[in-house]
Amino acid sequence: MAKKAKKPIGRRDYTPGDLKMLRAHSKAKTPVAKIAKQMKRTEGSLRQKAIKLGIGLGHQR
Repeated sequence: MAKKAKKPIGRRDYTPGDLKMLRAHSKAKTPVAKIAKQMKRTEGSLRQKAIKLGIGLGHQR
């Protein structure tokens, strides 16, 4: 049986609007899981972008 071809990774660039929204959520201390669902991105992707921007993400307990 032949192997199935892997689906290419669908990457999307962050738009200026996405960055503005990410900064707003950072200030509001919105949980990362909620942001991920709203922006249709993974939590890891959002965390990495926040680190690059030098902003905190989510809240610490």
